[in-house]
Amino acid sequence: MTGGGKDGGKGRLFTVGLVTAWYSSNIGVLLLNKYLLSNYGFKYPIFLTMCHMGACSLFSYAAIAWLRLVPMQLPRSRLQLAKIAALSLVFCASVVSGNISLRYLPVSFNQAVGATTPFFTAVFAYLITVKRESLLTYLALVPVVTGVIIASGGEPSFNLFGFIMCVGATAARALKTVLQGILMSSDGEKINSMNLLMYMAPIAVILLVPATIFMEDNVVAVTMELAKKDFNIIWYLLFNSSLAYFVNLTNFLVTKHTSALTLQVLGNAKGAVAVVISILIFKNPVSVTGMLGYTLTVIGVVLYSEAKKRSKQ
Repeated sequence: MTGGGKDGGKGRLFTVGLVTAWYSSNIGVLLLNKYLLSNYGFKYPIFLTMCHMGACSLFSYAAIAWLRLVPMQLPRSRLQLAKIAALSLVFCASVVSGNISLRYLPVSFNQAVGATTPFFTAVFAYLITVKRESLLTYLALVPVVTGVIIASGGEPSFNLFGFIMCVGATAARALKTVLQGILMSSDGEKINSMNLLMYMAPIAVILLVPATIFMEDNVVAVTMELAKKDFNIIWYLLFNSSLAYFVNLTNFLVTKHTSALTLQVLGNAKGAVAVVISILIFKNPVSVTGMLGYTLTVIGVVLYSEAKKRSKQ
Protein backbone atom coordinates (compact mmCIF):
# COMPACT_ATOMS: atom_id res chain seq x y z
CA MET A 1 0.00 0.00 0.00
CA THR A 2 2.81 2.38 0.91
CA GLY A 3 4.56 1.76 -2.42
CA GLY A 4 1.34 2.57 -4.27
CA GLY A 5 1.06 5.82 -2.30
CA LYS A 6 4.64 6.72 -3.18
CA ASP A 7 4.03 5.93 -6.85
CA GLY A 8 0.87 8.03 -6.78
CA GLY A 9 2.78 10.89 -5.14
CA LYS A 10 5.56 10.64 -7.73
CA GLY A 11 2.96 10.60 -10.52
CA ARG A 12 1.28 13.75 -9.16
CA LEU A 13 4.67 15.43 -8.72
CA PHE A 14 5.60 14.52 -12.31
CA THR A 15 2.31 15.97 -13.62
CA VAL A 16 2.79 19.19 -11.60
CA GLY A 17 6.33 19.45 -13.00
CA LEU A 18 5.06 18.98 -16.55
CA VAL A 19 2.33 21.61 -16.13
CA THR A 20 4.87 24.03 -14.60
CA ALA A 21 7.23 23.44 -17.54
CA TRP A 22 4.34 23.97 -19.99
CA TYR A 23 3.30 27.22 -18.29
CA SER A 24 6.88 28.49 -18.06
CA SER A 25 7.71 27.76 -21.70
CA ASN A 26 4.42 29.17 -23.03
CA ILE A 27 4.59 32.40 -21.06
CA GLY A 28 8.38 32.60 -21.46
CA VAL A 29 8.34 32.46 -25.28
CA LEU A 30 5.48 34.99 -25.40
CA LEU A 31 7.28 37.49 -23.14
CA LEU A 32 10.63 37.00 -24.87
CA ASN A 33 8.99 37.49 -28.28
CA LYS A 34 7.49 40.74 -26.99
CA TYR A 35 10.82 41.86 -25.53
CA LEU A 36 12.75 41.14 -28.75
CA LEU A 37 10.21 42.57 -31.19
CA SER A 38 9.10 45.59 -29.21
CA ASN A 39 11.41 46.55 -26.33
CA TYR A 40 14.76 45.32 -27.69
CA GLY A 41 14.01 46.65 -31.15
CA PHE A 42 14.60 43.47 -33.17
CA LYS A 43 11.94 44.25 -35.79
CA TYR A 44 12.03 41.01 -37.77
CA PRO A 45 9.01 38.82 -36.86
CA ILE A 46 9.25 36.61 -39.98
CA PHE A 47 12.95 35.86 -39.38
CA LEU A 48 12.15 35.17 -35.70
CA THR A 49 9.44 32.70 -36.74
CA MET A 50 11.91 31.06 -39.14
CA CYS A 51 14.35 30.61 -36.22
CA HIS A 52 11.53 29.00 -34.20
CA MET A 53 10.69 26.60 -37.02
CA GLY A 54 14.38 25.76 -37.58
CA ALA A 55 14.75 24.81 -33.91
CA CYS A 56 11.51 22.79 -34.04
CA SER A 57 12.84 20.89 -37.09
CA LEU A 58 16.13 19.94 -35.37
CA PHE A 59 14.74 19.18 -31.92
CA SER A 60 11.73 17.25 -33.29
CA TYR A 61 13.99 14.96 -35.29
CA ALA A 62 16.35 14.48 -32.33
CA ALA A 63 13.47 13.70 -29.95
CA ILE A 64 11.91 11.12 -32.29
CA ALA A 65 14.85 9.57 -34.19
CA TRP A 66 17.46 9.59 -31.40
CA LEU A 67 15.66 9.88 -28.03
CA ARG A 68 12.65 7.88 -29.28
CA LEU A 69 10.15 9.87 -27.19
CA VAL A 70 7.46 8.64 -29.59
CA PRO A 71 7.63 6.08 -32.44
CA MET A 72 8.48 7.61 -35.81
CA GLN A 73 5.51 7.74 -38.21
CA LEU A 74 6.42 7.99 -41.89
CA PRO A 75 4.14 9.79 -44.39
CA ARG A 76 1.93 7.25 -46.13
CA SER A 77 1.50 9.06 -49.42
CA ARG A 78 2.19 12.22 -51.42
CA LEU A 79 -1.36 13.29 -50.66
CA GLN A 80 -0.69 13.11 -46.93
CA LEU A 81 2.49 15.17 -47.41
CA ALA A 82 0.46 17.74 -49.37
CA LYS A 83 -2.02 17.92 -46.48
CA ILE A 84 0.83 18.42 -44.00
CA ALA A 85 2.22 21.20 -46.25
CA ALA A 86 -1.21 22.91 -46.26
CA LEU A 87 -1.32 22.73 -42.45
CA SER A 88 2.22 24.10 -42.31
CA LEU A 89 1.23 27.11 -44.43
CA VAL A 90 -1.68 27.95 -42.09
CA PHE A 91 0.58 27.34 -39.06
CA CYS A 92 3.17 29.78 -40.52
CA ALA A 93 0.50 32.42 -41.09
CA SER A 94 -0.64 32.05 -37.48
CA VAL A 95 2.82 32.33 -35.88
CA VAL A 96 4.07 35.14 -38.15
CA SER A 97 0.88 37.20 -37.65
CA GLY A 98 1.07 36.62 -33.89
CA ASN A 99 4.70 37.77 -33.78
CA ILE A 100 3.93 40.84 -35.91
CA SER A 101 1.07 41.77 -33.57
CA LEU A 102 3.46 41.70 -30.58
CA ARG A 103 5.41 44.57 -32.17
CA TYR A 104 2.35 46.80 -31.91
CA LEU A 105 0.24 45.47 -29.04
CA PRO A 106 0.92 44.78 -25.35
CA VAL A 107 0.89 41.11 -24.31
CA SER A 108 -2.22 41.67 -22.16
CA PHE A 109 -4.34 42.79 -25.15
CA ASN A 110 -2.72 40.16 -27.41
CA GLN A 111 -3.90 37.47 -24.98
CA ALA A 112 -7.39 38.97 -24.79
CA VAL A 113 -7.79 38.69 -28.58
CA GLY A 114 -6.15 35.23 -28.56
CA ALA A 115 -8.80 34.02 -26.11
CA THR A 116 -11.38 34.27 -28.93
CA THR A 117 -9.90 31.13 -30.59
CA PRO A 118 -13.02 29.05 -29.68
CA PHE A 119 -15.20 31.55 -31.59
CA PHE A 120 -13.16 31.18 -34.79
CA THR A 121 -12.94 27.40 -34.31
CA ALA A 122 -16.75 27.17 -34.12
CA VAL A 123 -17.13 29.42 -37.21
CA PHE A 124 -14.63 27.43 -39.32
CA ALA A 125 -16.04 24.09 -38.13
CA TYR A 126 -19.49 25.21 -39.31
CA LEU A 127 -18.29 26.71 -42.63
CA ILE A 128 -16.03 23.78 -43.58
CA THR A 129 -17.74 20.73 -42.07
CA VAL A 130 -21.26 22.19 -41.55
CA LYS A 131 -20.89 20.89 -38.00
CA ARG A 132 -23.45 22.48 -35.71
CA GLU A 133 -22.98 22.89 -31.98
CA SER A 134 -25.75 23.13 -29.40
CA LEU A 135 -27.50 26.48 -28.88
CA LEU A 136 -25.93 26.73 -25.40
CA THR A 137 -22.44 26.38 -26.94
CA TYR A 138 -23.09 29.20 -29.40
CA LEU A 139 -24.57 31.42 -26.65
CA ALA A 140 -21.37 30.95 -24.62
CA LEU A 141 -19.45 32.59 -27.49
CA VAL A 142 -21.36 35.87 -27.03
CA PRO A 143 -19.37 36.98 -23.92
CA VAL A 144 -16.15 35.80 -25.65
CA VAL A 145 -16.60 38.28 -28.51
CA THR A 146 -18.27 40.98 -26.39
CA GLY A 147 -15.35 40.93 -23.97
CA VAL A 148 -12.82 41.59 -26.75
CA ILE A 149 -14.94 44.44 -28.14
CA ILE A 150 -15.02 46.02 -24.65
CA ALA A 151 -11.28 45.37 -24.16
CA SER A 152 -10.52 46.98 -27.55
CA GLY A 153 -12.44 50.11 -26.61
CA GLY A 154 -10.63 50.38 -23.29
CA GLU A 155 -7.10 49.53 -24.52
CA PRO A 156 -4.79 52.57 -24.07
CA SER A 157 -2.16 51.10 -26.46
CA PHE A 158 -4.63 50.02 -29.18
CA ASN A 159 -3.11 49.78 -32.68
CA LEU A 160 -5.37 48.90 -35.62
CA PHE A 161 -2.70 47.10 -37.68
CA GLY A 162 -1.53 45.13 -34.63
CA PHE A 163 -5.16 44.25 -33.85
CA ILE A 164 -5.78 43.00 -37.42
CA MET A 165 -2.61 40.87 -37.25
CA CYS A 166 -3.65 39.47 -33.87
CA VAL A 167 -7.15 38.58 -35.12
CA GLY A 168 -5.53 37.00 -38.21
CA ALA A 169 -3.21 34.93 -36.00
CA THR A 170 -6.12 33.77 -33.85
CA ALA A 171 -8.25 32.87 -36.89
CA ALA A 172 -5.35 30.98 -38.53
CA ARG A 173 -4.72 29.04 -35.30
CA ALA A 174 -8.39 28.03 -35.20
CA LEU A 175 -8.36 27.12 -38.93
CA LYS A 176 -5.32 24.87 -38.39
CA THR A 177 -7.15 23.03 -35.58
CA VAL A 178 -10.21 22.42 -37.77
CA LEU A 179 -8.16 21.42 -40.85
CA GLN A 180 -5.97 19.11 -38.76
CA GLY A 181 -9.09 17.37 -37.48
CA ILE A 182 -10.33 16.88 -41.05
CA LEU A 183 -7.09 16.11 -42.88
CA MET A 184 -5.68 13.72 -40.28
CA SER A 185 -8.91 12.05 -39.15
CA SER A 186 -8.88 8.86 -41.26
CA ASP A 187 -7.23 5.80 -39.67
CA GLY A 188 -4.52 5.64 -42.32
CA GLU A 189 -3.53 9.29 -41.83
CA LYS A 190 -3.62 9.70 -38.05
CA ILE A 191 -0.34 11.15 -36.87
CA ASN A 192 0.61 12.35 -33.38
CA SER A 193 1.43 16.00 -32.81
CA MET A 194 5.18 15.38 -32.32
CA ASN A 195 5.56 13.64 -35.69
CA LEU A 196 3.31 16.21 -37.33
CA LEU A 197 5.57 19.00 -36.03
CA MET A 198 8.66 17.14 -37.31
CA TYR A 199 7.24 17.28 -40.87
CA MET A 200 5.56 20.68 -40.62
CA ALA A 201 8.54 22.63 -39.23
CA PRO A 202 10.98 22.06 -42.16
CA ILE A 203 8.20 22.88 -44.66
CA ALA A 204 7.56 26.09 -42.66
CA VAL A 205 11.28 27.00 -42.91
CA ILE A 206 11.15 26.50 -46.71
CA LEU A 207 8.08 28.77 -46.90
CA LEU A 208 9.59 31.41 -44.60
CA VAL A 209 13.01 31.74 -46.29
CA PRO A 210 11.69 33.62 -49.40
CA ALA A 211 9.28 35.63 -47.22
CA THR A 212 12.20 36.73 -45.02
CA ILE A 213 14.39 37.61 -48.03
CA PHE A 214 11.72 39.72 -49.75
CA MET A 215 10.03 41.28 -46.70
CA GLU A 216 12.90 41.63 -44.22
CA ASP A 217 15.78 42.60 -46.47
CA ASN A 218 19.33 42.20 -45.09
CA VAL A 219 18.10 40.72 -41.78
CA VAL A 220 21.12 38.40 -41.35
CA ALA A 221 23.59 41.27 -41.85
CA VAL A 222 21.61 43.47 -39.44
CA THR A 223 21.55 40.66 -36.85
CA MET A 224 25.32 40.17 -37.17
CA GLU A 225 25.82 43.93 -36.79
CA LEU A 226 23.64 43.87 -33.67
CA ALA A 227 25.65 40.94 -32.32
CA LYS A 228 28.88 42.95 -32.63
CA LYS A 229 27.36 45.61 -30.37
CA ASP A 230 25.54 43.19 -28.05
CA PHE A 231 26.24 39.47 -28.41
CA ASN A 232 23.27 38.74 -26.13
CA ILE A 233 21.00 38.96 -29.20
CA ILE A 234 22.41 35.59 -30.37
CA TRP A 235 21.70 33.99 -26.97
CA TYR A 236 18.21 35.54 -26.95
CA LEU A 237 17.44 34.09 -30.39
CA LEU A 238 18.84 30.63 -29.52
CA PHE A 239 17.01 30.47 -26.18
CA ASN A 240 13.80 31.86 -27.68
CA SER A 241 13.88 29.32 -30.54
CA SER A 242 14.56 26.44 -28.12
CA LEU A 243 11.63 27.58 -25.96
CA ALA A 244 9.38 27.56 -29.05
CA TYR A 245 10.08 23.83 -29.45
CA PHE A 246 9.72 23.21 -25.71
CA VAL A 247 6.19 24.72 -25.88
CA ASN A 248 5.19 22.04 -28.40
CA LEU A 249 6.93 19.25 -26.46
CA THR A 250 5.34 20.11 -23.11
CA ASN A 251 1.97 20.65 -24.83
CA PHE A 252 2.16 17.07 -26.15
CA LEU A 253 3.35 15.62 -22.82
CA VAL A 254 0.70 17.43 -20.72
CA THR A 255 -2.04 16.18 -23.09
CA LYS A 256 -0.59 12.64 -22.94
CA HIS A 257 -0.35 12.53 -19.13
CA THR A 258 -3.59 14.41 -18.36
CA SER A 259 -6.22 15.07 -21.05
CA ALA A 260 -7.08 17.52 -23.82
CA LEU A 261 -9.79 19.00 -21.55
CA THR A 262 -7.28 19.59 -18.73
CA LEU A 263 -5.01 21.32 -21.24
CA GLN A 264 -7.91 23.53 -22.32
CA VAL A 265 -8.69 24.53 -18.72
CA LEU A 266 -5.00 25.18 -18.01
CA GLY A 267 -4.79 27.21 -21.22
CA ASN A 268 -7.61 29.48 -20.06
CA ALA A 269 -5.77 30.15 -16.81
CA LYS A 270 -2.44 30.56 -18.65
CA GLY A 271 -3.74 33.58 -20.53
CA ALA A 272 -4.66 35.33 -17.29
CA VAL A 273 -1.26 34.50 -15.73
CA ALA A 274 0.54 35.80 -18.85
CA VAL A 275 -1.44 39.06 -18.68
CA VAL A 276 -0.52 39.68 -15.02
CA ILE A 277 3.18 38.84 -15.54
CA SER A 278 3.45 40.96 -18.71
CA ILE A 279 1.90 43.98 -16.98
CA LEU A 280 4.37 43.60 -14.08
CA ILE A 281 7.37 43.26 -16.44
CA PHE A 282 6.55 45.70 -19.26
CA LYS A 283 4.42 48.04 -17.13
CA ASN A 284 2.09 48.78 -20.06
CA PRO A 285 -0.91 50.94 -19.12
CA VAL A 286 -4.11 48.98 -18.50
CA SER A 287 -7.59 50.43 -18.11
CA VAL A 288 -10.34 49.07 -15.90
CA THR A 289 -12.54 48.74 -19.02
CA GLY A 290 -9.85 46.67 -20.74
CA MET A 291 -9.46 44.31 -17.77
CA LEU A 292 -13.25 43.93 -17.46
CA GLY A 293 -13.43 43.08 -21.16
CA TYR A 294 -10.65 40.49 -20.86
CA THR A 295 -12.29 38.96 -17.75
CA LEU A 296 -15.60 38.67 -19.63
CA THR A 297 -13.81 36.92 -22.52
CA VAL A 298 -12.17 34.39 -20.16
CA ILE A 299 -15.53 33.71 -18.47
CA GLY A 300 -17.03 33.15 -21.94
CA VAL A 301 -14.26 30.69 -22.86
CA VAL A 302 -14.84 28.73 -19.61
CA LEU A 303 -18.61 28.63 -20.30
CA TYR A 304 -17.92 27.50 -23.89
CA SER A 305 -15.68 24.65 -22.64
CA GLU A 306 -18.38 23.54 -20.18
CA ALA A 307 -21.12 23.72 -22.85
CA LYS A 308 -19.04 21.60 -25.27
CA LYS A 309 -18.32 19.07 -22.52
CA ARG A 310 -22.03 18.73 -21.70
CA SER A 311 -23.03 18.41 -25.36
CA LYS A 312 -20.70 15.39 -25.69
CA GLN A 313 -22.16 13.58 -22.66
